[in-house]
Amino acid sequence: MVASAVFYIFACVLIFGALLVITARNPVHSVLFLILCFFNAAGLFVLLGAEFVGMILAIVYVGAVAVLFLFVVMMLDVDFVGLRKGAMQYVPVGLLVGTVLLIQMGMVYFSWSTSEGAPMMLSAPVTGEEKSNTHALGEILYTDYILPFQVSGLILLVAMIGAITLTLRHRPNVRKQNISKQIATSPDDAVELVKVKSGAGV
Repeated sequence: MVASAVFYIFACVLIFGALLVITARNPVHSVLFLILCFFNAAGLFVLLGAEFVGMILAIVYVGAVAVLFLFVVMMLDVDFVGLRKGAMQYVPVGLLVGTVLLIQMGMVYFSWSTSEGAPMMLSAPVTGEEKSNTHALGEILYTDYILPFQVSGLILLVAMIGAITLTLRHRPNVRKQNISKQIATSPDDAVELVKVKSGAGV
């Protein structure tokens, strides 16, 4: 009963937050409701026994992606009033696409079939000798697939360096910090003593 109640609480809050994401007029509020949706989805994954996926959702999406969205929305001075002009003309297309997606999700749901032994596996007791999902995933990832894991990390590193290189611009009229020049500065170069005669000042 407790697990069912917690599941329905997470599910209702998730649906309510998803509706507020698309209906909120303030984009900052939309991102905050999106973070709420991520947290509730992570809670649902934990209830389903996929604690690794739930923690990844909370750490990666809430801690990085959603916060990045929030910073971008708050830092950029975007005219959202101007963007909303003429948005009603796309409502029929949006309703059509939403209806098609809803029909497809219904077809997948009603055609879903489970094996006969699935209820017995769900109700089977868990012994202390069995490994957790996180332990099993870590063992497979860092033993059997250690080479693809390291290669994917190198690919992401090269992509990050390439993005920084492509977006780096050298502008002549922009003041930049020269650390080596600052360190090599002597007190004689930084301070100039001027002796002003009495009555000759500003």
